[in-house]
Amino acid sequence: MEGYRKMLRRFALGSLALLLIWPQWTMAAPTGVQTSAEAAALVDVTSGRLIVSKNGDKQMRIASLTKIMTAIVAIEHGTLSDQVEVSGRAAGKEGSSIYLRAGEKMSLENILYGLMLRSGNDAATAIAEHVGGSLEGFVYLMNETAELAGMTRSQFKNPSGLDEEGHYSTASDMAKLTAYALRNPVFRDIVKTKTKSAPNPHEDWDYTWMNKNKMLSIYEGADGVKTGYTKLAKRCLVSSATREGQQIAVVTLNDPNDWLDHKKLLDYGFANYPLRDLVHRGDKIENLPVAVGRTFSYPLYEEESGLIRKEAVLLDPATPEYRLGERGTLFFYLSGTPIGSVPLYAEGSPRLEAKDRSAFSFRDSDKYRVTGLGLWQQTLKETVRRLFVLSE
Repeated sequence: MEGYRKMLRRFALGSLALLLIWPQWTMAAPTGVQTSAEAAALVDVTSGRLIVSKNGDKQMRIASLTKIMTAIVAIEHGTLSDQVEVSGRAAGKEGSSIYLRAGEKMSLENILYGLMLRSGNDAATAIAEHVGGSLEGFVYLMNETAELAGMTRSQFKNPSGLDEEGHYSTASDMAKLTAYALRNPVFRDIVKTKTKSAPNPHEDWDYTWMNKNKMLSIYEGADGVKTGYTKLAKRCLVSSATREGQQIAVVTLNDPNDWLDHKKLLDYGFANYPLRDLVHRGDKIENLPVAVGRTFSYPLYEEESGLIRKEAVLLDPATPEYRLGERGTLFFYLSGTPIGSVPLYAEGSPRLEAKDRSAFSFRDSDKYRVTGLGLWQQTLKETVRRLFVLSE
């Protein structure tokens, strides 16, 4: 049985590794922006560029910021219409609660709102038991996702974020996770919601949950994501905002002035690192009979514009892609670090008239990885259930 379990683990990891391909993680120049946080990170969500980092790699407790991971794992590996039955263990979970009762059933979609708006530890436990088959199975999924997301200094022990030895992350790792999660439309819709109602099977009135994230009300363009607090972790916060098509997220750990600091850091990011178009769809490449297939934008400090280098790599004319009008790829580098790429097509190609799509450093396959609930996810979910349930 142990050999079978090891084989399943390798299969599960391989299934994820085929699809979880992450963008380059590039650091901006040092800044003078100040924060009261023990650790902080500011990231441009779409490109994945780390704009500000203060003690970004310091391993710390993260309290209920953990629930960002809980939510995205549940969204990707669960079915939103599923009815989650609340166990006695979940109903009795200590800490913040949405007051679920043992035996109560609620859709996974609704319970996710309770998780993210009111930070219910009972909701976190019920979700984990349902999606992972057990708490252990769900934590396995959390750590596999963290590993493949490039969260190299993080480890998860529970789905709620309650203080536990060996449960930790960093500001930079949480910025990576947030950038990933915010690309999922279900996650985005949940974390930007200020108020949510859900059926209450025990009373004549519905559950009504008000979002604890005050940034949604006090900052223009705010659209997420999660608050957190324990006696040991202190005040933790992840926020995001979108202005003029650019989304930025901030992570602070142990910050007594988090609301003020987040406003200041978001302002700094929008003011100093706006998205700048480096090429536009249809642009021609000098001395080559090719045109750019997509617009490419990247957050840059004004003085960095001169540090961008472009390199065109052309296809062999004998390839099938060439016969279909593709001519190669235009790569972008910032101070020698790759930051993204766009396709090149033959001048006049019909593909230049296709609907424009994001041309940041994420590949097209990421759209499926983020939003799809494909066969690989169902396979992985069943694999994890076997690992932690069938062998008991």
